[in-house]
Amino acid sequence: MAATAATSMQLAASRPSILSSRKIVKPVASVQVAAAGAKLASSNYVSSASNFRRNITTTAVKFQRTVTKAMAETSKGNAGSSLAIDLRGKRAFIAGIADDNGYGWAIAKALAAAGAEILVGTWVPALNIFETSLRRGKFDDSRVLPDGSLMQITKVYPLDAVFDNPDDVPEDIKTNKRYAGSSRWTVQEVAESVKEDFGSIDILVHSLANGPEVSKPLLETSRKGYLAAISASSALLHTFPSQAQASKVMAVLDVLSTHSPDEE
Repeated sequence: MAATAATSMQLAASRPSILSSRKIVKPVASVQVAAAGAKLASSNYVSSASNFRRNITTTAVKFQRTVTKAMAETSKGNAGSSLAIDLRGKRAFIAGIADDNGYGWAIAKALAAAGAEILVGTWVPALNIFETSLRRGKFDDSRVLPDGSLMQITKVYPLDAVFDNPDDVPEDIKTNKRYAGSSRWTVQEVAESVKEDFGSIDILVHSLANGPEVSKPLLETSRKGYLAAISASSALLHTFPSQAQASKVMAVLDVLSTHSPDEE
């Protein structure tokens, strides 16, 4: 009873302050704004904000790395199950596979397990190593599907998604030894090659990302670097379907990847 009476008295006493809240809020708000301004201007706050931003970036990178690693490990061996759809008779082109790690490989396995035919676009400098590893069986353990069979890759195309057509390729890239021996690797040329070889595709997966500032943390990337990365990471989705004579209904999946020098 005493506690109840005390509470009632406190509520009654507080009512006048509620009625006069407009008179009270203004000076309090002014004091709070002034205090906040002083805090923001202090070197200690700037330093702590910088650390907070860095922590956010590091946390995001670690999460991305953990998810990518988990998907890569799931794609190996017999683990995992096939998609609950029937993709037999469908053809998928996955851009951005150069080894048996990452999203692209895991997606290719899932599509293959569902019955889709797999075509792959591999970055030109990594093409020889990837094809050699495939031939020598280095990826055989990772190619195992849920039914025990091995994922089959019908064809691997050299691809550099930064360049839409041959006219876009600078001379230093054309003469680069890492590109020697490969041809028809711009987006337009690869799309035309796929059309010539297979007629059409049903599924397009864009699983690659690159840019001139890819080694920088996200919050330190310039506008120019950001736009360049977006161009390399999504332009394929605009050009490829029309060039490759896609079927009337085509599934398109864009997988954006991130990279940071903070990765351990």
